[in-house]
Order: sequence, then structure tokens, then C-alpha cells
Amino acid sequence: MIRFRQWGAAACLLLAGCAIVRTDDGAATLPVAPEAASGYTEKTAVAARTFMVAAANPHATHAGYTILKAGGSAVDAAIAVQMVLTLVEPESSGIGGGAFMLHFDGARVSAFDGRETAPAAVDGALFKDASGKPMPFFDAVVGGRSVGVPGVLRMLELAHRDYGKLPWADLFGPAIALAENGFEVSPRLSASVAADPFLARDPEAAAYFLDTSGAAWPAGHLLKNPALAKVLRVIAVQGADAFYSGELAAAIVEKVRRHPVNPGQLSLADLAGYRAVRREPVCSDYKAWTVCGMSPPSSGGIAIAQMLGILANRNLRAAAPVDGQLEVEGIHLIAEAGRLAYADRARYVADTDFVPLPGGSPNALLDRNYLAARGALIGKRSMGTAAPGAPLGIKLAQGIDQSPELHSTSHLSIVDASGHAVAMTTSVENSFGSRLMVRGFMLNNQLTDFSFEAADADGPIANRVQPGKRPRSAMAPTLVLDRSSHELVMAIGSPGGPAIINYVVKVLIGVMDWGLNIQQAISLPNFGSRNGPTELEQGRVSPGIVSQLGARGHAIRLGDQTSGLQGIMRVTIHGEKTWLGGADPRREGSVEGD
Repeated sequence: MIRFRQWGAAACLLLAGCAIVRTDDGAATLPVAPEAASGYTEKTAVAARTFMVAAANPHATHAGYTILKAGGSAVDAAIAVQMVLTLVEPESSGIGGGAFMLHFDGARVSAFDGRETAPAAVDGALFKDASGKPMPFFDAVVGGRSVGVPGVLRMLELAHRDYGKLPWADLFGPAIALAENGFEVSPRLSASVAADPFLARDPEAAAYFLDTSGAAWPAGHLLKNPALAKVLRVIAVQGADAFYSGELAAAIVEKVRRHPVNPGQLSLADLAGYRAVRREPVCSDYKAWTVCGMSPPSSGGIAIAQMLGILANRNLRAAAPVDGQLEVEGIHLIAEAGRLAYADRARYVADTDFVPLPGGSPNALLDRNYLAARGALIGKRSMGTAAPGAPLGIKLAQGIDQSPELHSTSHLSIVDASGHAVAMTTSVENSFGSRLMVRGFMLNNQLTDFSFEAADADGPIANRVQPGKRPRSAMAPTLVLDRSSHELVMAIGSPGGPAIINYVVKVLIGVMDWGLNIQQAISLPNFGSRNGPTELEQGRVSPGIVSQLGARGHAIRLGDQTSGLQGIMRVTIHGEKTWLGGADPRREGSVEGD
């Protein structure tokens, strides 16, 4: 393994910038993020010749590394990483949640959908109160009402069937050992528990996460999880069926349906009937690259392709960061492209098994002429709020999505010795999901990713609640290929709720247009727009830039934008092809490889 400092003038981008002066010219704090910020620690790029894993916690990273070292595939390593994340980062992901995965086998990209589904018994009034109004977000989240059928294990099993090399059971060893022997509580986990007012309401979660006085275990405390170790041993031997049927499935259903205040409608039949889906990825050409993202029910692939398509004819290289500062023109162009893409996202994108896209595929939304017309709307001043476009193939009026979207999520990027790769984003939705713990793992609250309203004055909302439907997501695992050689160039993704799309676009443009390495691009200040204010990472963009954006009509919001980008890119060092990995300085992620 080779470690080295970032090089060139862009290295100073990795440092925290000047404090931003708050004024009354539109600057304000951002809404609450899915997970609390945990500081910013500068990180260095990591290089390796043969294989590499980048994940959100060093224990998880090392688990993936040991699997790759033993000759495992990228999918094998992803399974080991996810099992450890279930233990050490339960606020973000786990076997009680769902995931999206992109896989590159050296020739083609495949997409795996492990998104949760709505129980068969739900209807459009799921998140309405007795008066017919949408419930407050956390009233909906905490308890069984918000729990969808978990999908990550079925998805990993499906991918392993096609691309696994080591036995399924071997991939659970690192997580089982950590659960039985204990792991040190990380600063982020300790802070997340301390900040959460709901965990104490669940007896099992309270007994695990809190000491006898009701306080969060401090960072460094050795925490053991024998209940999870037992569950993982059973799944290792019996496969995913042990989760979706039998004693464990019954325990999950009982926990959801017997919640004393907010019960849900999950059934044994819902669990037994869950299927992971292999889908076609959303791939589009951008300059010298082919960028592949996740298809619906994720909106990430379409939104990123739209933003890149809108910006394809703009001279982004001229707007590259200079002397450690983002340029106003770069922020402006990318934020405006985001407004346009997020406007289309809110109107058109949902689970396509229930609501087709305009024209029946992503093609209409990604048509070059359509995106050129959308891009022509970008002027010197901010448009503020963009209207959805009118792509070819619209057959009915649709409303605008009104889902709260506060994903607590994790991302991992892996390249194995064969050059095969995984980009996988995995989530329980909000921090600690529904706050329900079952035998050592947390259950998701993914159903709150549906719109709380089924329709508005414009028509039915695509992302409305329907039985068996998968809620729309912003998760955006992304693989980039060289257009000419079809070699893998990059694997990237992030947590961060609906801002995930902007975080990933920042890295893509940082590498492809601005010539940064993966760590430099990850460490750039976060910025963008979700078709509202222009959001800037507090403390990392200068007051002068804020002022200039304001002069262009941008309403600015400042806040801790807690991305968790984990990425790998292919570079040439001393004439040899090398993998270069980066981890987000805003979280506890790490990179390891040989």
C-alpha cells in the first residue's frame, strides 16, 4: 500500500476555509441533515496496484480487505463490509434496510435493486393523521408504521449467485468475530446515539446503546452484540431464507405490528415474497467517459445524467477551483443544473414497476435535445426555482412529490484483483431507521421516502404510497468507464439524503473536468441546489464567494453538509496503472488495498 499527500495547487482545497459571515442578504442555516455532522479531518489518498476497498468505517474497510486478500470478488467483499457496517454503523445501514448496487464485470455494468417494498396492506393514507393531514415526520418514522420489507440481504444473495467467488458463509466471519469479541464505539456512533431522543423508547435498543444511567456509551467503549452474532451465524449457514422466513421473520413482524403507539402492517407474507431485482443501469456518455448510475426506483442515475447532460456544452474547465477556492461560475452552473434535474425528479421519477417514466424509459429525460433546451434556461442569474420540463412521451398530468427524505446511509466502493468493481449505497433511511431493534440490528423507516400526499392539483404524485411499491430514493452509486477502452475509471457514491446527487456530481466534475484526484474531489467543499436555495458547506466557502453568488440572485443557505463519499479511481503512476482511493473527511471512512 502506498500513501501520499495530495499534490498541486488544489491541495489547499482540503483545508477548512474562512468562517462564513452570516448576513441578512439571504444566508441562513440549512434544515436538519439526515445525520449529525462529526467534524472534518483531512485525509490523504491511498494507492494500491491490485485491489482496493473504501468504506465508511475502518472495521468495515478491513473486513473487505481481508476478503479481497483471500481471493474474494468485489461482491464477496461488499457482503463482508455490509455485515460489519450493520454492527459498527447501525445508524446508517444494516441487514434491516435496503441498498442499490452497481457491478462491473470487466465488460458490462449491472444494477441490483435491494430497495425495500411497502407491505401489501398499506394504502395512500399511511402517513395521514385522523384529520387527513400529513403526519409530522418523526411521528411517522418512530415505530412500526414506517418499516418496509428489508431488501439488502436478498440483493447481496442475488449478486453473490452471479459474481461471488468465496463461499457465502465465509463472508460473515469478520462481522461475527467483532460482534462476539466487541468493537470500540466510534466517536460518530457515540455522538449519534447521544443526539437521538427516540432510541430510549425501544427497550432492546436502549439496553444496547445506553448505559445504566441512560447515557450513550462513550467513544472507545468495548461494545459486544451477541444477539447479532447469532443472527449472522444462522444467515451464514442457511442463506437469506433464514431472514425472510421462520423464527427471525416472525420476530421482525411481531416487533413491527405490536409497537405500542405506532404499529405497522408488515406481514410474514410480505417478507417471504420479497424479491431483489436485477435492472438495467442508467448509462450516458459525458465527454471522454461513460457514466453509469442506478435506475428507478433510485432517482440518482437519471438526475446525475441530466445534470451532466445539461452541463456538457459548458466550459467547466474554465470554472475550476483556483488557489483553494471554488469559483463563482462553477457553483452557479452546477447549482442551476441541479435545479433543473431536481424539478424533473420531483415530478417524474418513482418506482417504474408502478409509474412509468415519460416515454417508458429514461431516454426521454436524457434526450440531448431536451437537455440542451433545459440547459439554455441557465443564464447569468439564478432562476431560483425551476419548473419541471416537458419531455416527449408525457401521457398524463402528474403532481410534485412531497416526501421528507432524510436518508441515513452509507456507501462503499470496491475493486478486486480481476478489475471487477462494486459501487453500493446502503441505507436504513433516517438515523437508526425506525428506532426498532430486533435481535441486535435496526429496522428501517424507508416508507417515509414515499410522498405523504398521494396527489396535488396537477394530478397523482408518482412517488405516492402503493402496496408492494418501492419508495423513490436519491441513492446514487456510480461507475465511470473510459468511452474508448471501456476500462473502469471510477467508482463513487455517498450518503446524504436528497443531497447525494449533488455530492456525487461534485466529485464527477472534480475528476473529469477539473483534473483533481479522487481524494481532492471528495474533499472539495460541498455545494449545490435541490431546486431551492443554493446550499454551501458552512466554514468552507469564502464570504466573497457568498456575496458574489448573492449578487447573481442566489438565495444562500449555509450548513454542515454531511456527505460520506467513498471513491476509487484508476490513475497511472510511474507508468503503471494504479488504483487511487479517497474517503470523506467529514466521516470515519477509510481506504485499504494492496
